[in-house]
Amino acid sequence: MFPSTFSWGVATSAYQIEGAAATDGRGPSIWDTFTHRLGTICDGSNGDIACDHYHRYAEDIELIASLNVNAYRFSVSWSRVQPLGYGAWNEKGFDFYSRLLDKLEEKNIAAHLTLYHWDLPQGLQDRGGWLNRETTERFADYAAEVARRFGHRVASIATHNEPWCTANLGYGNAQFAPGVADTALSIQVSHHLLLSHGLAIQAMRAINCPAKLGIVLNQWPATPATDSAADRAEAEWEYARSVQWFMDPIFKGRYPQKALDRMDMEKFIVHPGDMQSIRQTIDFLGVNYYFRAFVSTEQPPRMPEAELGYSDMGWEVYPQGLTSLLLALREEYPALPPVYITENGMAVADKIEDGKINDEVRIRYVESHLQAMRAAMDRGVDVQAYFYWSLLDNFEWNSGYAKRFGLVYVDYASQQRTLKQSAIWYRKLLAADPG
Repeated sequence: MFPSTFSWGVATSAYQIEGAAATDGRGPSIWDTFTHRLGTICDGSNGDIACDHYHRYAEDIELIASLNVNAYRFSVSWSRVQPLGYGAWNEKGFDFYSRLLDKLEEKNIAAHLTLYHWDLPQGLQDRGGWLNRETTERFADYAAEVARRFGHRVASIATHNEPWCTANLGYGNAQFAPGVADTALSIQVSHHLLLSHGLAIQAMRAINCPAKLGIVLNQWPATPATDSAADRAEAEWEYARSVQWFMDPIFKGRYPQKALDRMDMEKFIVHPGDMQSIRQTIDFLGVNYYFRAFVSTEQPPRMPEAELGYSDMGWEVYPQGLTSLLLALREEYPALPPVYITENGMAVADKIEDGKINDEVRIRYVESHLQAMRAAMDRGVDVQAYFYWSLLDNFEWNSGYAKRFGLVYVDYASQQRTLKQSAIWYRKLLAADPG
């Protein structure tokens, strides 16, 4: 049993589902530019149409309501509401999100809004993107405007989703937009992302935004492959450069020394006062958990013997890592606020057979991770929400449409939605223990 106040939900992001890429005044984002560049996406696709959620949002919210969830996490497309990322606001874009919130309110589903899920307006990228310190100020302006309009209609607002990915995949190895491969630049980007988070929290507090404010980080425990000193040191470094690199500035006002010692700091600039700006009190911490880091000094590194197998992304299924991660966070950060599990899910090579999608492996995945979450809660971690990733099969970034995470199967040609067996299981679970 979970607390009666527990939030159960599903999650999506704007670029992955909305489509309508040039509709009603939306400006291009870096993902529009990136996906239209030859060779960036494994199946050659893009998010121009995606799940056509922009036109089908009412149908999709009916699907959400049918699952018995009481919460929905989504992101705003910055370039839909402010086409350039600076200058004029686009009222048609805001109208779309207002209609979305109207429908959620009709269904008594709490809205959890994310300001930035990787889709920077191309207009800002043309001015330097996240390498340009000015972008942090434009982000704070954007946050304040969204909070002014919607802060009283949503349960929470997260500044960023997984800034680790924006920095390391967008600027470190060019897997994600904008497609830059320079690890030194990625470190500077990570600082600007954290600074923009702090400035946005300050801006939203300044207008007395009533929603709970926080950030969403992707995190993982780091397990050494052997008990050797070298492997243990490598695991400590991995944890420092990923989890602690984002947590320490927010909760301790500094970067972790173990990470600084091994990073290329040639292009790293921190201005006086930056760390104080980043270290803002937040109301919740969003944790996205999919796998652990299995760390070896061997090259190539050995993959672990996965007792529960691997997802279609090639990620080890390791639910006990969620327990150990949450316990470690509580131990290391005494000021840890309530935690929301903002993403957790599994890509499966789903197929329709006799009109059904039998994804029993996904059901086992979710069940085991809920048990792991519950184990951490039983040991004192204040977890208040769980959002399955994702509601719909969707555009899975550089994997295109080749990977399916959804509880709902999407036929991209017809846009027909079909509940998978996991969706039916989730519905029954929440009917029995609604929280």
